[in-house]
Amino acid sequence: MPSEQSIQQHIRLTCGAGSTRLFRNNTGVLRDYHGRPVSFGLAKGSADLIGWTSRTITADMVGATVAVFTSIEVKTATGRLRPEQKQWLDAVQAAGGIAGVARSVEDAEQLLAAHPNGVPGAEQQQQA
Repeated sequence: MPSEQSIQQHIRLTCGAGSTRLFRNNTGVLRDYHGRPVSFGLAKGSADLIGWTSRTITADMVGATVAVFTSIEVKTATGRLRPEQKQWLDAVQAAGGIAGVARSVEDAEQLLAAHPNGVPGAEQQQQA
């Protein structure tokens, strides 16, 4: 079974081109030379891969291209989300971003392609 790191690298290299840019988001805490804790990364629970996906907005929305925040949590076939990781993904989705779990390149590709008209949140906006 491939490691999470291997899956993550394949997703980043395969899906992080064209209209999507993905970057490794390391998070954690280290001590500085005085022994003080220094946090790094976006936030506790933030996804392994973050970036943006460019989308062209339809003509009725001025025809502009926007960058949609993209957040992919990479897991092995048996890996589980921690509660703070689920909260992160839910928050990104609720804000209109692309977010989800990928256990393979195929999962990541499906996640990136799964939004109505290529724009996350468009379905909710149309219903409002």
